Amino acid sequence: MSGFVIRGIDPAPFVPLYGLSDAALREHGALRMTVDASPGFPCRVSLEDAMVGESVLLLNYEHLPVDTPYRSRHAIFIREGEAQAAHYADRVPPQLAIRLLSLRGFDAAGMMRDADVVAGRDLTAAIDRFFADPAITYLHAHNAKPGCFAARIDRGSAA
Repeated sequence: MSGFVIRGIDPAPFVPLYGLSDAALREHGALRMTVDASPGFPCRVSLEDAMVGESVLLLNYEHLPVDTPYRSRHAIFIREGEAQAAHYADRVPPQLAIRLLSLRGFDAAGMMRDADVVAGRDLTAAIDRFFADPAITYLHAHNAKPGCFAARIDRGSAA
């Protein structure tokens, strides 16, 4: 098995949105939702599904800020108040393990080199397969059905 790290996104850009009124959130292109089903509202910071009754923010996020045709942004959920990005070394968060995922492998220049759809329970084997190609620097996992960004996966281990 090759070493890999799955991290939640940095919450710092979203902290100023926590606690804003609904009107103020709309000015930032975001909205607050109350979770009514779990799983179903995957927080991209904690890499956990929010629980019924919790508050999440739905907002647009540029998850692939590369200067290539693959530059991309999409809607994501952030659990309101989340302050620490998740860090999973050589293991898959349960949030990803239960979903059908679209996995995309990118090189250092931000060009897609490979892609596949995998069951989350098979993600570790897929990561190994992608990282067997030395040209692939990092992976992006997307929830295959809604298509939204789920997490970035980098080569490495606990660092």
